[in-house]
Amino acid sequence: MLKFIKHNLEGIDGVEIYPIISLLLFFTVFVTMIVFVYKLPKRNIDEVSQLPLDNDNNKEFNHE
Repeated sequence: MLKFIKHNLEGIDGVEIYPIISLLLFFTVFVTMIVFVYKLPKRNIDEVSQLPLDNDNNKEFNHE
């Protein structure tokens, strides 16, 4: 099956640039997410981490 794919890709001019673009796109998104997470205020992270344990907000919705 890999031979079938490689055979079809050989006919595309400049196909060797696609893996490089994919790698750069992946690292750009990855680094952007890391920067975003580190710039979040600590208060927001603490608030979101306590959401599953917070029972005050669940008084309206009793799913039991």
